[in-house]
Amino acid sequence: MEVRPQREQSTQEEQIRAALDAHWHASASRDVNAEHDIYEDDAICDYPQSGERILGRINLQALRSHHPGKPSGFQVRRITGRGDLWVTEYTIAYQGQEAFTVSIMEFRDGKVVHETQYFADPFEAPAWRKQWVQQSA
Repeated sequence: MEVRPQREQSTQEEQIRAALDAHWHASASRDVNAEHDIYEDDAICDYPQSGERILGRINLQALRSHHPGKPSGFQVRRITGRGDLWVTEYTIAYQGQEAFTVSIMEFRDGKVVHETQYFADPFEAPAWRKQWVQQSA
């Protein structure tokens, strides 16, 4: 395992965070070219819930560009990460409702080489647990 000086790691993390901010801004703006600048040419993106794997930045960009529902309204809730592993929680406005989404990105030399995305639909809170919870926005 290579040990890097703390300052170099911090600079790398700052660059990754800036790239993530630009990526999510471009996603929200529907700028499909800028949105995919973050990916390495041979990046892999997995959708575990549907069992799909997208191979390469070109295929990922094409898939997203041809989405018939044109998802929009990206709202980042939280970005956290360290080193080469970063997680973003966000929502996407899609067909009249929000899709709660988690993106796990693995970086190499400042570019995403592997992303896994999980999508969850909202659901009604069950009445039986009302006494232990607060309703959030």
